[in-house]
Amino acid sequence: MARRRFFVLEVRRGKAELTGEDAEHLVRVLRAEVGQVYELSDNHDVYLARVTVARKSVVEFEVIEELPSEAELVKVSLVAALFKFDRFEVMVEKATELGVCEVVPVEAVRTERGLAHAAVKRRARWQRIAVEASQQSRRVTLPEIQPVRRFADGLLSAAELKLLLDEDRQAAPILNVLPKVVVGSVALLVGPEGGWTDDERSQALVSGWLGCSLGKTVLRAETAALAGLAVIRAWASVG
Repeated sequence: MARRRFFVLEVRRGKAELTGEDAEHLVRVLRAEVGQVYELSDNHDVYLARVTVARKSVVEFEVIEELPSEAELVKVSLVAALFKFDRFEVMVEKATELGVCEVVPVEAVRTERGLAHAAVKRRARWQRIAVEASQQSRRVTLPEIQPVRRFADGLLSAAELKLLLDEDRQAAPILNVLPKVVVGSVALLVGPEGGWTDDERSQALVSGWLGCSLGKTVLRAETAALAGLAVIRAWASVG
């Protein structure tokens, strides 16, 4: 069974610590005790570390050794139009498990009124969800949860390959759009409930995004995002 992994702010002089809710969870739920061994990431490297202090408010570690770790070969950004927060949070969690390097929320024309404003306060919660999902999936680095952007600003991705998921029946299947040679960075743009407007679609295509489809059925926004990410992950792993 794989060891539990936790993210710490830093590893300094062979020492690290967890505080607050993370420490409480480790002590109360996982019953951490002095001498037990866990894996730690400082968002750059992974270490094997032994517990030296285990209290409700703080858990301290001493590093035993640095562990080998592999970075994602393809950096994947998820640019997602805002939709209902309960489902958006599911998307953030699962997208983190699927290895995205960042989630960029954008306000689309059909984004429900008020969500962009409310998302400012939700960002901290989404970051926390991403941390927990990263620990569960044993990532080396955390994804960045970006502030909400306007749709036009969300189109300004510097990714080498930019994919626009589209309900348009004229859109090519995503497998036909993915190149045979894997590139270093991909951005996936996912629409809100109700889909893209014609103007948004045109803006994206003019900005270099490639329209693509996941099939004939109409998927919920979070389902489309996760299905698209899974396809990209599989493509990247065999390229």
